[in-house]
Amino acid sequence: MKEQMYEEMVNAGKPKSAVLQNCARAFLVGGIICAVAQILYNLLMSAGFTRDDTGLLVAAILTVTTILLTALRIYDRVGKFGGAGSFVPITGFANAIAAPAIEHKKEGLVLGVGAKMFLIAGPVIVYGTLASVIVGIIYYFVR
Repeated sequence: MKEQMYEEMVNAGKPKSAVLQNCARAFLVGGIICAVAQILYNLLMSAGFTRDDTGLLVAAILTVTTILLTALRIYDRVGKFGGAGSFVPITGFANAIAAPAIEHKKEGLVLGVGAKMFLIAGPVIVYGTLASVIVGIIYYFVR
């Protein structure tokens, strides 16, 4: 009985989630980021860059732009508005590395920036590397 009363109290005090609105915002922000990337890609391809170079340049431009917007505290507002839409593309990864580094810069270059930079993105890098090694080994033996 107490558990049911507690659950009713929790549900009554819980704010209603605007799932449809959040999905629309994520779709909009993620779509804008991807559209900007496609425009950059088309511009660089028409400028005569190779396909591989164009892909690398677009990734670098998006990463550097995100780091600058994070340092200027603009990307935080984009993230609050767009939610997962701002963190799924490459820009989210750049933000995940830049934000802790900027936040902890007053602790010094080694113990602040260096140690905290990979606080959020570190597990992604570790498990991504581990997964690629495992897939590479499987591919080597199956081939």
